[in-house]
Amino acid sequence: MPTSDYDIITVGGGLGGAVLAKIMAEHGARVLVLERETQFKDRVRGEAIMPWGVAEMKRLGIYHLVLSTCAHELPWWDRYAGTAQIGHQDLVATTRPGLPALALFHPAMQEVLLAAAVEAGAQVRRGARVSAVKPGESPCLVVEEGGGTEEIHGRLIVGVDGRTSMVRRWAGFDVQHDPEMLLVSGLLFENMSTPEDTATMVSDFSAGTMALLFPQGGGRARAYFVCRDDADLRLQGEADVPRLIEESVKAGVPAEVFTGATPIGPLATFGGADTWVEHPYRQGVALLGDAAASSDPTWGQGLSLTLRDVRVLTDQLRAGEDWDEAGHAYAQAHDRYYGVTHTVSNWMSELLFGSGAEAEARRGRAFALLLQDPSRMPDTAFSGPDVPVDDAVRRRMFGEE
Repeated sequence: MPTSDYDIITVGGGLGGAVLAKIMAEHGARVLVLERETQFKDRVRGEAIMPWGVAEMKRLGIYHLVLSTCAHELPWWDRYAGTAQIGHQDLVATTRPGLPALALFHPAMQEVLLAAAVEAGAQVRRGARVSAVKPGESPCLVVEEGGGTEEIHGRLIVGVDGRTSMVRRWAGFDVQHDPEMLLVSGLLFENMSTPEDTATMVSDFSAGTMALLFPQGGGRARAYFVCRDDADLRLQGEADVPRLIEESVKAGVPAEVFTGATPIGPLATFGGADTWVEHPYRQGVALLGDAAASSDPTWGQGLSLTLRDVRVLTDQLRAGEDWDEAGHAYAQAHDRYYGVTHTVSNWMSELLFGSGAEAEARRGRAFALLLQDPSRMPDTAFSGPDVPVDDAVRRRMFGEE
């Protein structure tokens, strides 16, 4: 068997690519991981894994590895309307998985899981740039590395190359987009004064803003600021750090949280609108994670969706010999569970960030009912997309029965 012939080739060695490689290599598959970066760097991205995603980690067998090396448990979720606390939720006691959320430093997680893939028997090539993917009966890709070019064939090519996926483009998938509604800014701090076991969400509904804090342990925390797209508040670079702090405090975060805190990562802003493909498998090419569906990071579903993608695809691949059938089965399942997450996330954006007199009236009516009965809000964000979602659920959430 030539060394360029593999069962699975993943384009991308992050969370999705590394975990898929680990599992399938343990199952006896010949797996190649192509990772463009020789060293993972900090970038602004969601790093919280919701309880339903933690449950997926357990099913995938990586929970204890990640927890013991690079993750930090967040069993509590606090909500504020301005400076008034309106929630202190015990995630273990109140969510369907019965698990905390996790926060982690993304580059550390990537290194841990890629090393685990290598230990399981996967081959990893870092610094390799993929320049083309060709779907078909014998899908292949072109790799540029060390000044040379190589065509490599695989039984299955998996694109896990992020929200701007080139695999998606080369393989001919049609991309869908939501209209822009929210902007999300993020920055990593150290020496931040916030409870280490608690994720915090602070909303200023009149201004249409939100601030979120996710402690990573040892005084380190990722801070996010969310606003409506029409505010055009694109915070970028060191010069805008004071503005991020100012806007977070205006939303309701106590100023002392930032006293003595030091920014240690890049500050950047990106649009929150979902980007996705319908049926993310065709002709020997599967898309996972953000390449398949990039969800609004305001609601923290991205990493959990990636873990579900890996679990569903690997379950299908290990169930039989017809991998084309397995790819289509994965894609059908993906459309179902991503569809639920997408629908409810859009409802939440509409409820919390809608502007104008009608939106204010709807928010006031819905919140009065939600405070009396929190079960009116679908718990997909914490408990996952395995719940019915229909117009009756929406009407109950918005208080429109």
